Amino acid sequence: MMNKRKHDTHWMVGVALMAAVVVVLASTPLGMIQLPIIKATTTHIPVILGAILFGPLAGGILGGIFGMCSMVSNTVAPTLLSFAFSPFMSTTGVSGALKAVWIAVGCRILIGVVSGWLWLGLKKVKVPDLAALPVVGFVGSMTNTVCVMGSIYLLLAQQYAQVKNVGMEAVFGLVMGTVTGSGVMEAIAAVVLVTTIGKVLLQVGVAAERRRPARSNG
Repeated sequence: MMNKRKHDTHWMVGVALMAAVVVVLASTPLGMIQLPIIKATTTHIPVILGAILFGPLAGGILGGIFGMCSMVSNTVAPTLLSFAFSPFMSTTGVSGALKAVWIAVGCRILIGVVSGWLWLGLKKVKVPDLAALPVVGFVGSMTNTVCVMGSIYLLLAQQYAQVKNVGMEAVFGLVMGTVTGSGVMEAIAAVVLVTTIGKVLLQVGVAAERRRPARSNG
């Protein structure tokens, strides 16, 4: 029972720390990194790392926090695409508001859930950490881009065409351009960051687990 309580406390503290990182990145310029062509978001990195370290449930919680931060940001400081991320900026009433909640929060929850289960699956077939980390980083990042842009295309294509001032026939091309352009660049950045940071955090976790029994025996 004592070990379970310690494990639960460790899980809650770890998720809380990752949540704080998500909020900081979502609320400051630290959430964006300048690449040669675009600015890539880094806010989903702690979501992916949290899913790796603490499991799919933690990843889903962290993704939800990311989504809530996105919703607040698009409400307080709206942009042309805020209608897709804030229910309060919807141009199509309740229906549009629900779609915005899904895009802002639901799609971000999927980042953590997909990353967490993928990590568990790779570990089950004994894929080494150095091989599993970049795979989860890439897939987790692309989950964000594909789900968000795919949902915009499927649910809000007409509104997207209006704000972009293009015809409906051009929407698919614009969405695919975002996925294959900024989406892939963000995924590459995620591969580097998740692999680098994740390796260190996993080593720290292993060292902590090894020390724990020694303390209880002493």
